Amino acid sequence: MKRTYIQDIKVGQSVLLKAWVFELRSLAKMEFLLLRDSSGIVQGIIKDVNLLKRVSELTLESVVEIKGKVKKANVKAELVRSDVEVEILEFEVLSKAEKLPIQVNEKTTTTSLSNKLDYRYLDLRKLKIKAIFKIQSEIAHCFRKFFYDKDFMEVQLPSIISSSSEGGTELFSVNYFEKKAYLAQSPQLYKQMLACSVENVFTITPVWRAEKHNTIRHLNESRQMDIEMAFSGQMEVMKELELVVKYIVKEVLKKCKEELDLLKIKLKVPKAKYISYDETVKLLEVKYGEDLTPENEKKLDEKFPDTIVFVHSWPASLKPFYIMPKKFAMSPASARPFESRPNNVRASSKNSELSEGFDAIYKGMEISSGGQRIHVPDLLIEKLKSKKLNPKNFKDYIDSFRFGAPEHAGWSIGLERLTQLITGQKNIREVVLFPRDRERLTP
Repeated sequence: MKRTYIQDIKVGQSVLLKAWVFELRSLAKMEFLLLRDSSGIVQGIIKDVNLLKRVSELTLESVVEIKGKVKKANVKAELVRSDVEVEILEFEVLSKAEKLPIQVNEKTTTTSLSNKLDYRYLDLRKLKIKAIFKIQSEIAHCFRKFFYDKDFMEVQLPSIISSSSEGGTELFSVNYFEKKAYLAQSPQLYKQMLACSVENVFTITPVWRAEKHNTIRHLNESRQMDIEMAFSGQMEVMKELELVVKYIVKEVLKKCKEELDLLKIKLKVPKAKYISYDETVKLLEVKYGEDLTPENEKKLDEKFPDTIVFVHSWPASLKPFYIMPKKFAMSPASARPFESRPNNVRASSKNSELSEGFDAIYKGMEISSGGQRIHVPDLLIEKLKSKKLNPKNFKDYIDSFRFGAPEHAGWSIGLERLTQLITGQKNIREVVLFPRDRERLTP
């Protein structure tokens, strides 16, 4: 007999189920089992005297093979199919579970986060936990589909690098034969090189940051969803970010309705608001030249609920070395070599301090940063030096712009952070299968 999934069983069928024992309950001369497979949970009943004698063989989370008859029912248990139940005629224990270190069928959350993560492979058997990762899977799928459909090329980039991608010292070093190398903190430099050859690219990739933080919103290993576009500035790529987030939310609403209901999440397709850094600091009464704090980001959400807020045109001092200064961005002058530009263009008043960089804030938290990149080698060398970085460490990167490099721009979205916000989780570790932070390296 061919296996049937729980979601597909119908009244009157004789079925073969392969499932886990989710719950056991004795009542008079019957035994009630809740059986779970990847498609759902169904109630099973054992009435046969000989089978009842064997019930002691069963333990919670044991893997069983069941043969039975599907009958109409009115089951009241939460998360269980209410319309049918299975009268069990035969069962075989395929793998008996030992005593569980955490509860899988708990009605409310009583297991600590630390214990849940210690036994994540069991924690994932809870339907609410599984729902989080079903939504995350849909987010990643939608990101890919959106840019595939726009003819972007998906690219696979190195995770071992020879020097910092973004400056700073928050890098994990590794022994690479006779050389010192690092785990990539960003695919930034490589996706820029590729955009200057094939125009539009995207990737989903792991990144690592050796920052000694311990917050509910940071990880030391995470996944980024990145794009880079040739012949584009910050405004063009911000629009792509707006469209893809709206598409992702729309598809999650459509394809993950059961998961959202299970998590009690009320989700709306967001609006978009574009506001300059200057306007933002005035609106929030923040000192000019300072970064936005988590409290500032929450205030933006209060002022613009259910909205992706794009804070653009940041001071260059607050952005990485590769972000284009506004005075050179997307203009006829940008085609000229940096050293040949008029002195009065270089020294323009406020634009000399601003950049083509932006941040995107959604549901009170930054989900992305990006902007137009510097594609002029001499300007790039100058910016590296201004950030106290050695241009020799970036030679291949700089040289890639010497052979016909167009203006280009891009951004990255943290997959886990977007999942955290969409699923309403307070701690980002809830949306990572096996988190890596300052304290956790196993399982």
